[in-house]
Amino acid sequence: MTLALVNPNTSTTTTAVMVDIAAQEAGADVHIEGFTAPFGAPLITGPDALDHAAEAVVALAPELSRADAVIVAAFGDPGLSQLRSILDVPVTGIAEAAMAEAAAVGRRFAVATTTPDLVSRISETARKLGHHGFAGTWTTTGDPVVVTTDPDAATSALMEAILAAVRDAQVDAVVIGGGPLAVAARALVKTSPVPLIEPVPAAVRLSLSRIREGADQ
Repeated sequence: MTLALVNPNTSTTTTAVMVDIAAQEAGADVHIEGFTAPFGAPLITGPDALDHAAEAVVALAPELSRADAVIVAAFGDPGLSQLRSILDVPVTGIAEAAMAEAAAVGRRFAVATTTPDLVSRISETARKLGHHGFAGTWTTTGDPVVVTTDPDAATSALMEAILAAVRDAQVDAVVIGGGPLAVAARALVKTSPVPLIEPVPAAVRLSLSRIREGADQ
């Protein structure tokens, strides 16, 4: 079985990191094949870059058709609906999957991320998915590029955002909002005061579930 993990930004390093984390979640029987956006930004920090990333994701569709399922691994889920209209396999977004897990059992949840310019898009995603328990997005301070490229700084800054969300909104869970934040998310799981949802593993779990559902039909 093969899962195609699409990194909608142009960083091959980020792709490799996310593929490794996805493989740990998927297990030995599942092959994770990474794909990197052929054009766009090395880090998606704003709406224009997110829209451009959707075009890059769709451009990969011919190569993705060979997989058993596809994961779109940027938190805005760019190109998700377009891929679903093109491909005959399950296509899952990391925001879609992570929010679904956070909202399970009616939990109130927040998103913690490094990209303040995408806050409105995150809210729009939660609204479209029908998550009435979404409490909002808490962001780190400083340049997202600088924060993201320093793993220790990203981990520390995201913990501050998590603590602020718990304090300000009394949320029951927090989603880490971003594929490139996968390493920081993994580091924070054991120290977060509330359940922390890692978006890449959540997308793997949902993808495998969708493959099984299709096989049972």
